[in-house]
Amino acid sequence: MPPVASAAAYRMAMRHSRRVRLLKLLLPVAATVIAAIFVAVSVVRTYLPDDIEIAGATIENGKIVMQNPAISGRNQQDISYSMKADRALQDIRNPNVITLENIRAQMPVNESIVAQVDASTGVYDRGKNVLDMIAPFSIKLNTGLQASFQDAHLDINGGSMSTSHPVSIQSKEASIVAQSLRMTDKGRIVTFEGTVTVNIDPSAIRNSKQ
Repeated sequence: MPPVASAAAYRMAMRHSRRVRLLKLLLPVAATVIAAIFVAVSVVRTYLPDDIEIAGATIENGKIVMQNPAISGRNQQDISYSMKADRALQDIRNPNVITLENIRAQMPVNESIVAQVDASTGVYDRGKNVLDMIAPFSIKLNTGLQASFQDAHLDINGGSMSTSHPVSIQSKEASIVAQSLRMTDKGRIVTFEGTVTVNIDPSAIRNSKQ
C-alpha cells in the first residue's frame, strides 16, 4: 500500500476508534435518561387516578381538579418511589386525559440509580398511552447525570420519545447539546439531530481505552 494511502487509512481508523470510544460514553447516558422517563410514566399509568392521595377536589371548566396529588410506595425491588404535583386535572368528557402541573418525582431506574424528575406540565392519555411534556423539564440522577428538555412526546407502547427542540445532557465525563432528539426501542437507539455539540473529559477517553 502506498505511504499516502496507508496514512489516510490510519487516520480513518483513528477517527473510527475515537467515535467508538465516544459512543461507549454517550449512549449509556442517553439510555439511562430514557429509562428514567419510562419508569416515571409507568408509575403514572399504574396509579393515576385510582390510588392517588389528594388534598381535595373541585370541578372547574369541565375538569376534575385534584389538589396536591401524591403517589408513594415501593417497587418490586423494595426501592421507594414518590411523585407529587400541585394539581392533577382530569377531563370529565375524556377521563383518560390527565394533566399534571409542577411535577416532582423520585424514581428508581435500577437498584443503584435514582432519578429526580422536575416538570412544569405533563399531559398523559391513558387510552392512547402517550405522554406529552409540553413545558421544560429536567432529569437528575444520583450518579451526577443531568438532562434538560424543552418538551417531549413519549409513545409508551411504541417505546419511543422525540422532541424537535434543544436538548442538553451532562454527566461528569461528557456533555451533549443537540437541536432535536429521537429515541426508539426504549432508548436502545438514540439519534441526535441538527447541530450537535459534544464535549468529552480527556480523562474519560483515556479510561475508555483500558
